[in-house]
Amino acid sequence: MVKRIIDKYLQKLAKQYSVITLTGPRQSGKTTLCKMAFPDKPYVNLESPDIRAFALEDPRGFLNKYAKTGAILDEIQRAPELPSYMQPIIDESKSKGRFILTGSQQFKITNSVNQSLAGRTALLKLLPLSVEELNSRPGSKPIPVAEMMYKGFYPRIYNEKLNATQALSDYFETYVERDIRTLSEIKNLYLFQKFVRACAGRSGQLLNLVNLGNDIGVSHTTAKEWLSLLQASYVVFLLEPWHTNLTKRLIKSPKLYFYDTGLAAYLLGIENIKHIEHHPLRGALFENMVVMEILKYRYNRGQKNNLNFYRDSNGNEIDVLYNMAQNILPIEIKAGETITKDYMKGFPPFEKLTQNLPWGNCVIYAGDKTQKRTQALITNIHEIPKVLRKVK
Repeated sequence: MVKRIIDKYLQKLAKQYSVITLTGPRQSGKTTLCKMAFPDKPYVNLESPDIRAFALEDPRGFLNKYAKTGAILDEIQRAPELPSYMQPIIDESKSKGRFILTGSQQFKITNSVNQSLAGRTALLKLLPLSVEELNSRPGSKPIPVAEMMYKGFYPRIYNEKLNATQALSDYFETYVERDIRTLSEIKNLYLFQKFVRACAGRSGQLLNLVNLGNDIGVSHTTAKEWLSLLQASYVVFLLEPWHTNLTKRLIKSPKLYFYDTGLAAYLLGIENIKHIEHHPLRGALFENMVVMEILKYRYNRGQKNNLNFYRDSNGNEIDVLYNMAQNILPIEIKAGETITKDYMKGFPPFEKLTQNLPWGNCVIYAGDKTQKRTQALITNIHEIPKVLRKVK
């Protein structure tokens, strides 16, 4: 089993808060992590119909069963009223790390705990494995870039050596579609599947809901609703643009990414590593993977999303702006394996807008070398943690 980086922060926060709420995609490793971190706590899966019925019909009786020991309550969104009944138990005992809540529907869970457990719970997000975690496995060697884009990062694919195409197909049909149906009644499943595949084809692009809806034959309103469902279920992630007082010159639409590049690759019809190497969207998938690695670095350390991108009406663009207070690390992402001066052409226009660039610029590319040039540090995906540790 891969040691999860977030474990250290999970256990630290459990000594400071009465409740820990851990959200993330299905099969990202939440249950395994919590069981290993808190082996003495009872584990309760609210997906089980009889247990869920008990929690829904008699929430006080259900929670009293675990009042002394606390518990790991898995898939808490299946009993969204429980946090409200949890509050008096927590306030009466004041013990730390009493309940560990996990779930895979981020908006529903966050709304529930924010209303009932404000100030009593710490919020963490666990995404699938990071490159850093894969590299930490005993005896492991760095995995080729194309292989990571094809397989994605769900732990079961690596722990059980599963065929990625089959595993991701099963994942989409058994988890994603089921979760979506619990959030909204989708009348035309075929159109919804077509919509998700269309989203995969737009990874790394500016979001245009009108065009997206038109391409599959649904209204702008329906496309917006379906996108919200995908966000809620940790399927897609929207990277927001950077804003300044120069708003008239800046693009205001977010960029669309998938939380897992393997799932995006599957939805694009990619069935092996060779397909990745020659696919027209290889660059977009690589950019998607790097953006997620930067986000995982933050989430795995208990930190919030601090990422934006920059693009103006003249086409000048920086793929990722890593924000620390008023300071910024601009990051360009390039899928090529040979370093060229074109990799750095986006930095000068952005440098004219701000002086808050104490760490210089960074390029992350698909090669394996690291070079420190005058215009930027050029490095690879395996070095992302090393680069970001210096940004404080």
